Amino acid sequence: MKSFPIIETSRLVLRQFVPADLENVYKGLSNPAVIKYYGVSYDSLEATKAQMDWFSDLEKDGKGIWWAICLKENVTFVGGGGFNEWDQTNQKAEIGFWLYPEFWGQGIMTEAMPLIVKYGFTGMNLHRIEGFVESNNQNCKRGLAKLNFKYEGTMKDCELKDNQWMSVDIYAQINDKNP
Repeated sequence: MKSFPIIETSRLVLRQFVPADLENVYKGLSNPAVIKYYGVSYDSLEATKAQMDWFSDLEKDGKGIWWAICLKENVTFVGGGGFNEWDQTNQKAEIGFWLYPEFWGQGIMTEAMPLIVKYGFTGMNLHRIEGFVESNNQNCKRGLAKLNFKYEGTMKDCELKDNQWMSVDIYAQINDKNP
């Protein structure tokens, strides 16, 4: 079995999720500010185990890979990011990420996400990385634009959330070096 790719910067370590991260994931995916635009939320540690299983099954089943994002200095867990919906035939995957609110605006995603994108293009041989963003999520759209993702269009009223129709914007980055 191939070892999990650890990615490091001067201040971050992106590593595999481990069972001890259960409380960290619950803290993030039960936080109203984090889940406002995120498609998954949990109301208990027990329920959060489903997300932990998803992280491990994703890689095991060849459907994607997600990293726990941690500060290198004190090994503080701050969020997660990675790929799911990996279509190996068409060499594309969907990117996703979330971060504890107390770390917003500190450049963490600006530092971590280019490395995740690079891994997608080089380590996963992706040609296309897609980001699907609720149209009202301005912060995420700005973040994807900073990462050179291009806006491709809006799927109007395509999902029902909290009994309201919502639209989703599509962003993508293409690896022009990959045939």
